[in-house]
Amino acid sequence: MVITSGKILVTGAGGFIGSHLVEELLLKGCDVRAFIHYNSRNDYGCLEYLGERLGEMEIVSGDLRDSGTVRRAVEGCRLVLHLGALVGIPYSYLSPRDVYDTNVGGTLNVLEAARHCGVERIVITSTSEVYGTPLYLPIDEKHPLQGQSPYAASKIAADKLAESYHLSFDLPVSLIRPFNTFGSRQSARAIVPTIMIQALKGEKVKLGSLEPSRDLLYVKDTAAGFIAVASHESSIGKVINVGTGGDISVGDLVGLVANLLGKPLEVVEDPLRLRPVRSEIPRLVCNYALAEELLDWEPKYALEEGLGETLDWIRDNLDSYKAGLYNV
Repeated sequence: MVITSGKILVTGAGGFIGSHLVEELLLKGCDVRAFIHYNSRNDYGCLEYLGERLGEMEIVSGDLRDSGTVRRAVEGCRLVLHLGALVGIPYSYLSPRDVYDTNVGGTLNVLEAARHCGVERIVITSTSEVYGTPLYLPIDEKHPLQGQSPYAASKIAADKLAESYHLSFDLPVSLIRPFNTFGSRQSARAIVPTIMIQALKGEKVKLGSLEPSRDLLYVKDTAAGFIAVASHESSIGKVINVGTGGDISVGDLVGLVANLLGKPLEVVEDPLRLRPVRSEIPRLVCNYALAEELLDWEPKYALEEGLGETLDWIRDNLDSYKAGLYNV
């Protein structure tokens, strides 16, 4: 599929990954309609960081849970990139209904709208969290799905809905399953910015467990993965992992940030940041061989390079974060 032909809808465009994807699409000359969550302040979320580029896209606000709004957003679009979701795992412990309604009901609305509006391609965003505690490493797309948090369960349900629409209605659906993405504009709820923000503000870093390790993918590589999935017909009907094939523990990540800053950091355990024991996932490591085979995609950024760029951005935008507040 030539993505520069026809209008593209990006749901969740005001989010961290969504804003980077919109930016990359605009750089390629795409006609973008950005769907953001409605608020009365006309706040466009992370899209605000695009500055003058805001005038290069159509911005539509609404709620994924409202089928009429979603239908109107999808109408006239050739391609739909569905990133909109509630993504906080700790928040899913507190408000599972909200997470379910947005992630499952919202995805159902997007799929229904795409089916009835004759969309040529739709890409649904999954997450590596659906794999749960790995039965083997690295994790390929055949790994069983295990819902170890309400968030993970909601994404499993959304993934299966997408699969059913492909098999039942021949909807041209692809699923992209990014591993842990990091980069500029990310909220403080995620591990990389929460370490960096606290480290820039002082010498102590409050964290949960230091043992879990994650496959950290720089956001520019993630955005490139979305574009690759959308551009290749071979991805239709498939789930495709994107990650680096390596992992780093939370404890070692603190060490890397300390080295980048050139100062020691003291880690303080915060019980509020600990996951329930059976909900925690010890390791996530991506097998991205299918993306490499079908899409000719592979990560371009080394971890240290991405961390360096992220740290520079957070340092320049530190005042936009509430450093002393734990964000679920």
